Amino acid sequence: MDRAEPAESDERARFRAEVRAFLAANAEPRRDSDPWAVNFHTSEEEARRHFEAVRDWQRKLFEAGLAGLAYPREYGGRGGEAWHQRVFDEEAAAYAIPRGYITSTIAMLAPTLLAHGSEEQRRRYLPRLLSGEDAWCQLFSEPGAGSDLASIACRAVRDGDDFVVDGQKVWNSGAQFSDRGMLLARTNPDAPKHEGITFLLVDMRSPGVEVRPLVQATGASGFNEVFLSGVRVPAADVVGEVDGGWAPARTVLQHESAFIGGGGVPVNVRLVMLARMFGVQDDPVVRQGIARHYSRERVLALMAERVKAAARRRERSPLDPSMLKLFAAESRVLSGDLAAAIAGAHAVVAGEPFQRWLHSEVVGRFAISIGGGTNEVQRNNVAERVLGMPREPDPYHGRPWRETPRS
Repeated sequence: MDRAEPAESDERARFRAEVRAFLAANAEPRRDSDPWAVNFHTSEEEARRHFEAVRDWQRKLFEAGLAGLAYPREYGGRGGEAWHQRVFDEEAAAYAIPRGYITSTIAMLAPTLLAHGSEEQRRRYLPRLLSGEDAWCQLFSEPGAGSDLASIACRAVRDGDDFVVDGQKVWNSGAQFSDRGMLLARTNPDAPKHEGITFLLVDMRSPGVEVRPLVQATGASGFNEVFLSGVRVPAADVVGEVDGGWAPARTVLQHESAFIGGGGVPVNVRLVMLARMFGVQDDPVVRQGIARHYSRERVLALMAERVKAAARRRERSPLDPSMLKLFAAESRVLSGDLAAAIAGAHAVVAGEPFQRWLHSEVVGRFAISIGGGTNEVQRNNVAERVLGMPREPDPYHGRPWRETPRS
C-alpha cells in the first residue's frame, strides 16, 4: 500500500496555484524548449538579447511578487518563508526559465547586503537588484590576483566624500551590460593583505570605467577586463567597514560557490539522449558512466537544497559551499569526457544544435574548475575550514601588503 503524501496547508496550496498560473502565462514548458540549448553566445547581439531576456524575466517575477520570496517587504521581497522558494522551485523545474548572470549576482549580492550593508544601502539597492532594474557585475579578480584574491592591487584613495579608484580587473562576467559593480579595492597598503581591502559599490557608467570583452575558446565573449582610471565612488557606497571589505567579499564568494554548485539544467537527461542518438544506450561502460553521473547530480541537488534552505532562513550553511563548487566542477569534467566518448568527432564540431552543446561541454568542461575559485583553492578551503587541517606555510603572513611579493 502506497504511503499517502501529507496534505499541504491551505496557504501553501494557494501559493502553489499562484505560481502555477504565473508560470503557465509567462514561461515555456521544458518539453517544448530546445533540449540542446546552451548558455553561451558567439555574437554581441545574441548575448545582449539573452541578457535582456533574463532581466525581463526578473522584472516579471518582481511585478508578480515572486522575486526575493524570503526577503523582507521593505527591501522589495515578498516577506515569505523558506518554503515559498521551495514551492516555486518545484513548480519552475518543469519550465525553461531564462537564466543568466543577473540571476547569479542576485544570489551573491542580496544576502551580502542583508548581512553587511547599511539600512540605506538595503533600501536603495535591494529593490532595484531584485527587480532586475540594476544589473550587477563582480569586480574582484585581477591579472595578478585570481586564486590569491587578497593580493589585489587596485587602489582606492579617500578624497573628501569619495574614494578615487585606479586599477584593472579581469574575468568580469556581464560587465559590458551591467549598470553597477561590486568592487574590491586596496585602501591600506600598510596593512596585511586581508585587512586593507574595502568593498565598494560602483556605477559602471562613471567616467573612467572602460570595459573590454574577452573572446573565449567557445567564441563567446561573456568575460571582460575592466580598467578604472580616476573613478569616483561615494564613501556612502562602502559595504561594511573601510579596510574591512574581506568579510563581505567572503560572503559573496560563499554564495557564488553555492550558486555554481547548485545551478543549471540536469546534464544527465542530455547524456541519455546522446547515447540513444549514437546507439550506445546498451553499452555497459556508457550505462555505468551515465549512472555515475546521475547519482552525482542527485547528491549535488540535495547538497544545494540544504545550503539554499539555510540561506533562506538566514542561518549558517550546514556545509561549506566550497564542497558544492568542487563537487560540481568534478562532475562537469565527467560529463564532458563522457559526452566526448559517446559522440567522438562530433564533439569538436559546432554545426547542429546537439553538436553545439557537445562542443560547449568539451571546450568548457574545465571552465567551472577555474571560475568562482579554482579547484585547488576550494580544496584548501575544505581542508582548512571543514577538516581543520593547518594552513599552508606562508612566510609573509601578517606582513604589510606592500612588502608581499606579487605576480
